[in-house]
Amino acid sequence: MTNTNTPQASPSISAIILAGGKGTRLSGLYPGLPKPMIEVAGQPFLHWVIVWAQRQGLQDFVFSTGHLADKIESWLPTAKPLQSGHWQTYREKELLGTGGGVRACAPLCHDNILATNGDSLVIADIRPALHQFLTDTSLDGVIVGKHVPDTSRYGSLAVDETGRLTGFREKVPGAGLINTGIYLFRKKLLEAFPTDKPLSMEYDIIPQMLTDGARIMAHPTPEEAPFLDIGTPETVVQAEHFIRANFTV
Repeated sequence: MTNTNTPQASPSISAIILAGGKGTRLSGLYPGLPKPMIEVAGQPFLHWVIVWAQRQGLQDFVFSTGHLADKIESWLPTAKPLQSGHWQTYREKELLGTGGGVRACAPLCHDNILATNGDSLVIADIRPALHQFLTDTSLDGVIVGKHVPDTSRYGSLAVDETGRLTGFREKVPGAGLINTGIYLFRKKLLEAFPTDKPLSMEYDIIPQMLTDGARIMAHPTPEEAPFLDIGTPETVVQAEHFIRANFTV
């Protein structure tokens, strides 16, 4: 599905929004509804993800759908933020994971890609990271991290003294950078990966890129930057307050 009636504001970068997961932990609370379509402050949560992306200057979108794809695909033509942008969808024939979803959508994208999740948000201005990524040709990618006092719930990003990503740490106590699920990549880096195989960003795509010598930097957001993943019953109930506190509703 494609909307081509509006101009593209950012011709060199496309945003992939991953919205195809099953969301098994919330299926009992929201039967028949994919996570990104959970209503928050009068709109699907996906609406607010799009608004956030447009705040970063992005106007070209590819939505990776899968589980209950019809629910998302029937809403997109009515989504007010997308009336001023260009968008397409890619429906997964089988669940491809975060990395597989990005790889499958890559042929629909421009030379540079921002990938993010349709069920999480960090309220931070990443335009400086976008600018650095687009102007520094020696940079292969950027992963957006968030400083937290204790990474034991999440795992953390391993970086060297220059801020270059060296890998992922398992869940250990202590302060550090956690992965917000926002990635910037050169499209050409994805060409070596299969298009029809489940892949993880953290366990497959990025480790292989690092092994191949890719220069990927970690971009930290402030520790106070609000962050929410609505993937659990404990966090989804926080969504209404989170959105109303950070967006004009």
